[in-house]
Amino acid sequence: MPAKVNKEECTACGTCVEECPVEAIIIDEDKGCAVVDEEECVDCGACEEACPIQAIKVE
Repeated sequence: MPAKVNKEECTACGTCVEECPVEAIIIDEDKGCAVVDEEECVDCGACEEACPIQAIKVE
């Protein structure tokens, strides 16, 4: 399963974007949070480990 972002908790800090090895995450300025491209995500968990507030999970 691709990573899922908790939009209420995400602060759009960009840490997950920097850690994603396949560039599957962007910061959506309009939504004010990270957005995962589910087609590109390889479920590696790098974003989950990097998120300082645990707002992204790989299930």
